[in-house]
Amino acid sequence: MCGIIAARVTDDATPYLLDGLERLEYRGYDSVGVAVRTAAGTIETVRSVSRVGDLRARVAEHAATVPVASAATGAGIAHTRWATRGAVSERNAHPHADCSGRISIVHNGTIANAGRLRSSLEAQGHVFRSEGDSEVVAHLVERALTVDPDLMLAVQLTAAQLEGSWAVVVLDARDGRMVAAAHRSPLVVARSDRGDFVASDVGAIAPWCETFVPLRDGDVVELGEAWSWSSGGLAVPVPFPTPAPFAADTPDRGDHADHMAKEIGEQPTVVATILDRVGRRTVDGSTWAGLGLPAFDRLAVVACGTSLHAGQVVAGVLRRLGGVPTDVVAASESDQVVLAPGTLVVAISRSGETADVLRALDRFEDRNPVLALTNDVHSSLARRADAVLDCDAGPEVGVTATKTFTAQVVVGVTAVVSALVASGRLDPTRAAALVDELAELPGRMAAAATVAADRVPLLAATVRDAPGLLFLGRGPGLPYAAEGALKTTELSYRWAQAHPAGELKHGPLALVDEGIPVVVVDHGDHRLRADVAEVRARGALVVTIGGADSDVPALTASRNATADLAWGRGTAPWGPVEAVVPLQMLARELALQAGCDVDKPRGTARAVGGAWPVTPG
Repeated sequence: MCGIIAARVTDDATPYLLDGLERLEYRGYDSVGVAVRTAAGTIETVRSVSRVGDLRARVAEHAATVPVASAATGAGIAHTRWATRGAVSERNAHPHADCSGRISIVHNGTIANAGRLRSSLEAQGHVFRSEGDSEVVAHLVERALTVDPDLMLAVQLTAAQLEGSWAVVVLDARDGRMVAAAHRSPLVVARSDRGDFVASDVGAIAPWCETFVPLRDGDVVELGEAWSWSSGGLAVPVPFPTPAPFAADTPDRGDHADHMAKEIGEQPTVVATILDRVGRRTVDGSTWAGLGLPAFDRLAVVACGTSLHAGQVVAGVLRRLGGVPTDVVAASESDQVVLAPGTLVVAISRSGETADVLRALDRFEDRNPVLALTNDVHSSLARRADAVLDCDAGPEVGVTATKTFTAQVVVGVTAVVSALVASGRLDPTRAAALVDELAELPGRMAAAATVAADRVPLLAATVRDAPGLLFLGRGPGLPYAAEGALKTTELSYRWAQAHPAGELKHGPLALVDEGIPVVVVDHGDHRLRADVAEVRARGALVVTIGGADSDVPALTASRNATADLAWGRGTAPWGPVEAVVPLQMLARELALQAGCDVDKPRGTARAVGGAWPVTPG
């Protein structure tokens, strides 16, 4: 995904655009660019293949050379790119322009029929300067304006020719008119006493706007003294605005070296806050009853990456406590899945804008009710779902998910426990014991962080030169091993694979050689002892995360678990949640020792898009 910000204000738009880009960098940071209308009725465009800080410097240098007659006005658009089609280069960076330089556009999404459209436009004499699909929008608008001079109509005609997904803002240099359009890609518009704003994420414009309006699929809106709004080509009233849910300023790091460290440390508080909000409603089943969802016989989790691991935990709890059949579906592979009748779909996405998740719901064609778990209750996923649960993790600046993972686990677990109570599958007394067990999590996570802070730096130094790491787990510990492997790959740019420990002899053991680090999530399953002995016999450097005798003794026995409960005296049904803390800290430390940026790792963006099927040119 990429990030869009546009402004139509009374003073210079440039500072708003640059500040908004900084808040949108989590959506992609391969390149950035800004285009501002000048007093002379032209567009001044500046791009960079570095971060927003470099763009600021370039904009300042450019402004110093521009004549007063060409000073910036209050209309401008900007973009931060996560490259999907076309190399990372200045010519592929947004904003893009038409042949004349009159029309400038920024685009987020994928134009599936761009090849065919580009061929048609080139045959008519249009000259393209970039390799990607986005520039085609500028030329389509240019062509439409030769038929009718109205920009709103030109954008409507352009949108009618597009296939795939788009959030687009179009700026006309002649008169400063600005039109936005969206389809299957997030875009919001907002108005304040400073002017009008457009953004991919309301958080980017929260410092200036108290309310916003999200565009729905097929919406086209022109900003101005009075907004003109159309949906599916027909004029409609402007929707009623929604209060902005986010604080105006990006949270600072406080005393922490980076946002990731701060957000890892916030996890105990996040979990405690969630449990304070939903604990009682979990025990009596009212959380589930309040969602208004129908009864279900099966559950299918649909998610990607970290959210998929959280979904594995949630599905495991439903199976272990209620005997309910579950499917865990990687959203990008949803076209291979057939859902049985009576299946409830739980779609999980931190941003609520994960394109593969939204497309999976398209493939299911509303045949099954959908419950969304997201950290943004105003997102596209939230609007598409039949019911929504707020993960309530608060702002997460680090691109790699940490506290949102634990929030997804706790919100999802309490939701399915509540569902089991509401359906009569689980006695409220047992549900109360489960909630009591969950109430220990904040303390357990805080203790795990303290232990890990003492042990992890030295362990990371010991394994930092290894080409990769193997992560092992069993049963309820496996999703946490998988999450540790994912974090290590995302942050330190080396291979890290997670496997069920019992599968070692079926292939993964070939990876184990002298000195290869093997990280084991040891939640007490006695079979892990044989697995550890097996890799040690081949020279592996084993790091165990478990009880008192482990290398990282981060797991402690529960005070509440008793023999008459469903899980006996062993691990709770949701597994060793606190193990994720040392795993996150290990991945972060490995990245830091390798000189990597832990807040903005390469190749990773938060609201991740996927490629639409591309129509050949």
